Amino acid sequence: MGRTSRAVLLILYVFMTVKAFEMEIIPANRIVAQIGETLILTCNTTGCASPSFSWRTQMDNPLGGTVNNHRTYSTLTMNPVSIVNSHDYLCTVFCGEKEKKEKSIKVELYSFPSNPIIEIRPSLVAGEPVTVICKIPDVYPSDHLEVLLKKEGYILHEENFYEDDSTNTETKTVTYSFNPTAEDIGKEIICVAKLPIAYMDFEPKERVTSQKLNTNFGPKITIITASPGNSPMEGDPLKLTCVTESNSPTQTVWRKHLADESIQHLIENNVLFIPHTRFTDSGLYICEVINLVTNKTEKATMDIVIQGSPNITELSIEPSITVREGENVSIQCSAEGNPPPKIILRRKSDSADMGSYSEGRILLLPSVTFLNGGDYECIAENKFGKSKSEITLNVEYGPKNTMISVIPATAVREGETVVMKCTSSGNPAPVISWKKKTATGELEKMFEDATLPIQNVKSQDMGLYECEAYNQFGREEKAVKLLVQGLSGGSRHLHTKDSKKNDTRTKCYHLLHICRCYICSEYSVKENR
Repeated sequence: MGRTSRAVLLILYVFMTVKAFEMEIIPANRIVAQIGETLILTCNTTGCASPSFSWRTQMDNPLGGTVNNHRTYSTLTMNPVSIVNSHDYLCTVFCGEKEKKEKSIKVELYSFPSNPIIEIRPSLVAGEPVTVICKIPDVYPSDHLEVLLKKEGYILHEENFYEDDSTNTETKTVTYSFNPTAEDIGKEIICVAKLPIAYMDFEPKERVTSQKLNTNFGPKITIITASPGNSPMEGDPLKLTCVTESNSPTQTVWRKHLADESIQHLIENNVLFIPHTRFTDSGLYICEVINLVTNKTEKATMDIVIQGSPNITELSIEPSITVREGENVSIQCSAEGNPPPKIILRRKSDSADMGSYSEGRILLLPSVTFLNGGDYECIAENKFGKSKSEITLNVEYGPKNTMISVIPATAVREGETVVMKCTSSGNPAPVISWKKKTATGELEKMFEDATLPIQNVKSQDMGLYECEAYNQFGREEKAVKLLVQGLSGGSRHLHTKDSKKNDTRTKCYHLLHICRCYICSEYSVKENR
């Protein structure tokens, strides 16, 4: 009984320590997010080894985000979050087939990203009316927006947008006109924008911008400064700053003259920063400053020259890297660098005074042969260094230099082994086939390989053998005559009544046996016949 009780207690303890299946949404219940930012909702589980997740909105609208499922949690990412994401989101988790849990979270959105912008038009002149314009960029929901225009501590104008029914972010504008006096010069005009949404927790809910009432002038004395200078090395950072004198807001536009005389628009900022300069960044830069109050414009220019070691931008072969013998070929190389690099194009295996060579960006090879095939290199060099690049020219041609080698010789005795090998150059590599001349004088195909072995040679193997090398660009043939001497032929056929002739044949047989003399073997075979 004691052991049984302990076992039951152990089982109960295990059940008590296993965590129950639970889930949560992070953040919980409700989240306030600014339009344009990134919002991540996380559905997390405990007590389930392999949960499955499902996200949806309460009204089954599109999610407007990306779902990523992990082992025990799932995320819904809205990047950027927009008006379409203003929903209640429901995460449902299944653990196995029976257990299911779900929770929801309400996503509430607002947009109040930047301080107001003040414009005063026209230029301030005592006694003449001016209009103060206050712009509040990208506000949502605008039906909570309140705007105050102040001069020093006094309220000039107050406006709200409670009746606005905008359903997206909008820039709201408040204007006020008055006749300034001489005492107003130097005083501050203040625009206060408020978005007091009580049920939303975000900061700031109030943004302020101020501007002095001054006599407007400018822009004038506009210049460009370059850091570290106007001739940086390739890869170095370059910072161009447009500096001007003006007592009212200005707008700066950067442009650049291109090689085709067109103008490229770059950025609208007084600083143009290039983190890693390239040769293509060289050129004439234009800084244009516009005074938004006086509506006057002034320009400044600076020539930027990027220096550095060469960089090969193109190495090509025309009409193609694979050509046929006899075609005209052009190898072209282009490189960028400053100072402009010296370019050398040459056959890689050739020295500067031998073979294909050009001091320039084009190397012409008229009516190429197979000897022109191979690796070519382009070398670009200036005082900062050099750069190399390679390309391979593939010249296709028909078979050439076809040769036959016979081991041990073209004259052998019966029973020996003869190996005939046929070699030929060509591109693509030629196919090799063997033929033998029959008794009728016709050539009969017998073998397709570079090597033709004949084991245990017999008298009927004697004859003319032809090797044919061919590819799609041509063919070439070579022939060899194989002579076979019978095993007993030397003693039986070389003894004749003519002792002088017999001596010659005996010598010839001896030579045939020792050195495989072609002439002797041919003579002996003829005599044997």
